[in-house]
Amino acid sequence: MKIALVHDYLREFGGAERVLKTLSEMYPEAPIHTAFRVKNSRAGKAFSGKKIKESWLAPLLKLGKFYSPLRFLAPVVWRSMDLSGYDVVITSASWYITRGFRVGKNTKVICYCHTPPRYLYGYKTSVEWQKYFIVRLYAVVVNHFLRLYDFWSAGTVDKWLVNSKNVEKRVKKFYKKNSEVVYPPIKVKELVEASKGVKKKDYFLIVSRLVGAKGLEEAVRAANKLGFELRIVGEAAGFSGVEERIKKMGGKKVKLLGRVSDKRLYELYAEARGFIALAQEEDFGMTVVEAMAAGTAVIGFAGGGFKESIVDGKTGVFIEGVDEETIGKAMKRFFKIKWKKEEIQKWAKNFSREEFEKRIKKTVGSV
Repeated sequence: MKIALVHDYLREFGGAERVLKTLSEMYPEAPIHTAFRVKNSRAGKAFSGKKIKESWLAPLLKLGKFYSPLRFLAPVVWRSMDLSGYDVVITSASWYITRGFRVGKNTKVICYCHTPPRYLYGYKTSVEWQKYFIVRLYAVVVNHFLRLYDFWSAGTVDKWLVNSKNVEKRVKKFYKKNSEVVYPPIKVKELVEASKGVKKKDYFLIVSRLVGAKGLEEAVRAANKLGFELRIVGEAAGFSGVEERIKKMGGKKVKLLGRVSDKRLYELYAEARGFIALAQEEDFGMTVVEAMAAGTAVIGFAGGGFKESIVDGKTGVFIEGVDEETIGKAMKRFFKIKWKKEEIQKWAKNFSREEFEKRIKKTVGSV
């Protein structure tokens, strides 16, 4: 069986790229077709040993950060790709649409949808680029045609998989398609093993790209006002100015750690007193489950995919707002609960890589 993988682009390394990494390890012979790849980027390096096939527009898209304003070229990118020689195509799709390529009459297309493009359907994005009038005008025109392509290309998919019930609702709403929930692959075994014998320390942890819509600035303000130590793992991405704004806020309680190795990340997860996740409409949120797999309870916003991964009172605490007062109340409740590490880790096993692989293989076999 000839299988091909398709992904938005290879530049930043986030949850979608973690899913792609697992798929590429499951199907090592499958080439990865993508809009473009920046070789020296974190994502580019992560897939350095794989056969990567870039689009013919890659030289233009990888210049600076043009891939964002030039996203109106996405239909041209995918329609120019001929994947008719494959039996199965698995596309990892999110904000670059990543569908609509040419296939053979017997080719089956499986779409693993991280989310329909947020900027097309009114959801908060990582960069508030529409605050400028000329950009808003540009977006109105471009997004209209991209929505038409997004809807049309949804009809080329034979089987829809989504990373959460949250995204399942979006796929039904915007594409009128039924889908099956397959939670992203979490390295639960590795995190459980790494947490053995690790003692808790008095800091809270956030793991996220330093972009907007993640609740990072709200968490920093709360740390400065309430006096708890906060460590943030992650790098800036795109046009976001979040990193600069956090640095300007200052505060001795906040430490930006940048990118760390997986080994160090596992240690931070296990050592943290708690994990904070304040994104208000997260698609799923893999880092929340990674924290739980390391035995660390979560303070998470009661919305989006967090409502599926956090069990209030057992694996974490839900909050309804992200202001300092609300976070302070959540902290008080958090410290009153006697968290059971084994119970938290047991719940995290529902989102294991092994379960993900089993579901994906079953789907490939069925189509």
